[in-house]
Parts: sequence; structure tokens; C-alpha cells
Amino acid sequence: MEKIKVLLADDQELILESLHIVLSMEPDLEIVGLAKNGEEALKGCEQFLPDIVLMDVNMPVMDGVAATALIKERMPATKIIMLTSYKEVEYVLAALSHGAEGYLLKALHPRDLAAGIRVVQAGGTLISQEMASKMIKTMNNAPPAKSNEFGLTAREMEVLHKLASGLRNQDIAESLYLSEGTVKNYISTIYSKLNVKGRREAARKARDSGMLDHS
Repeated sequence: MEKIKVLLADDQELILESLHIVLSMEPDLEIVGLAKNGEEALKGCEQFLPDIVLMDVNMPVMDGVAATALIKERMPATKIIMLTSYKEVEYVLAALSHGAEGYLLKALHPRDLAAGIRVVQAGGTLISQEMASKMIKTMNNAPPAKSNEFGLTAREMEVLHKLASGLRNQDIAESLYLSEGTVKNYISTIYSKLNVKGRREAARKARDSGMLDHS
């Protein structure tokens, strides 16, 4: 029997170790890597090529939502399950929009967690009807993406839209369910790709190239 390769990402060492111990007891699961932030999760995926990633939402350096976006961009075959508490459910919407296969609550019984991993590996999703409805509503309200010549990702375009509207980093973070640090990382990448040094210059260049509406 071929084992399902799993990478675990959580910044709380106790949770990480507990998941490792519990899931290692399942005969069809193999824990191939542990990560304490999104950046480590991304590197772990590139190194170990796991089938499934159990991804915490709130982590330092790079949060789970940003890591999910990058992993799905570079390794679309890797399946991602968000690990969340009841309070963080809204953040999961952003991860689902990037292709995450679903979410599981941290309070779940280990047996149910293992079952969820098997469902996703078999091609299923772990999304409640309520979450699916919220996701559809959110996507319908999102501005249509315009093509760009600078290689900006869909997420970077979203950040650029907010930035050009004059929103502060904190406001952008709240509206896109990201951490402020992650937003800063996105903005740095945007500046680099557009070859600009500030917000006004970035907004002007984006509008001049037709990526944003003139306003």
C-alpha cells in the first residue's frame, strides 16, 4: 500500500508534535515534513513533494493563506487542508479561493482528521455548504481580473487594486484576510515587478498599462 505523504505546518510546537505523533500511528499516512511558518511549508513542499499539507492559518513570517497561494501556483497537484479554529473561518475563504481543498477544525478528533486527509487524497473536498455559499458570494463580489504584462499573480493584482484605492496596509490586510506582514511582502514584490519605488508610482504605472481603471 502506497502511503499518503503529509506535511504539517503550525507555529505552535505542541500542536505540531501532537499531530505528528497521532497521524504517524495511521498505517497509510507518512509525515514527510514539519514547518513552523508558511515559508518553511513552501520550502518543505519543494523538498518533499507531499500529497497533502495540513496548513495552519495564522503563522509568523508568512501566514497559511499566502503560503497556500504560492504552493498552489508552483505545485498545483499538492492538496492543502487548512487547519483552523472557529474564529478564523473567514480567513479560510481566501485560501479556498487559491485552490485549497478544504478546512478542518483543530478541535477535531484525530481519527476524523485522518479520515479528512483520505477524502482529499481521493479527490474530495472538505467544504461545508455554508462555506461554499460564502465563497461564491465573495468571488462574485471580487473585481474582474485584468491581464498584465508584469507577471503579477491574481493575489498581487488584488493587493494592487487596494493599494491604488489609497488603502493602508492594515486595511488591505483586513479586507483580504491576510496578516499585515504578508501584505508588506506582496507590496514589495509588486514594486519589484513593476520596477517602481512607491505607491503613487505603482498605481500610475498600473493604470497607464491598463491593469487598473483610470480614476
